Amino acid sequence: MPSFNLFEKVLFTLSAGLIVFSYLFFESIGVFNFLGTLIGVTALLFFAKGHWVGAMLMIVFCLFYMVVALGFRYFGEFITYGFMTLPMTILTLVSWIRHPSKNSNSVQINKISPKEFFIALLLTSMVTVAFYFILKALDTPNLLLSTLSVFTSFIASYFTWRRSSFYALFYSLNDVVLMGLWILASIKDTSYIGVVICFGVFLANDLYGFICWKKREKLGV
Repeated sequence: MPSFNLFEKVLFTLSAGLIVFSYLFFESIGVFNFLGTLIGVTALLFFAKGHWVGAMLMIVFCLFYMVVALGFRYFGEFITYGFMTLPMTILTLVSWIRHPSKNSNSVQINKISPKEFFIALLLTSMVTVAFYFILKALDTPNLLLSTLSVFTSFIASYFTWRRSSFYALFYSLNDVVLMGLWILASIKDTSYIGVVICFGVFLANDLYGFICWKKREKLGV
């Protein structure tokens, strides 16, 4: 298991504290969502360290989040996490276990070529266009943002599987999109402000994960 420095311990404590605050003061953060969010933020801490436990915890988070998204009829989120993020996270778990770093207790970082980056963008764009019409047929609320969430989530999952630091950058963008989605939901029901806070916590942790991976890239570990 990885060791955590003081900053990481403080970050996790503050993150968990905000999640507890959301649970206590906003009805949308029920017990089910509360537990799922705590699991999710714990997963992100392990992701930042490049440890496969993060992928294992994220699988559990996907299942929790699918239920929450379905409750507000965010079919895009439900489909994205159920049929893209969840399967890709399972592949990530296998990939990270099979590619440990030789110099540290973490996954070996993979350098993405410009060609692969272009292919990833092309593949993600094709998937996003297809899902746009699926989500439109399902009368999904806030269609454009839901479609953008598909784009950011899919490409983030791809780079997580490929062991690239780009994963954290695109998950950060996905967090921003999700905050937008749940802000719109909170206009109809203010209790969903708690979900916005939770994704704000995820954003801070994903940005830290990106910084950590870039430092490891420079060190060659």
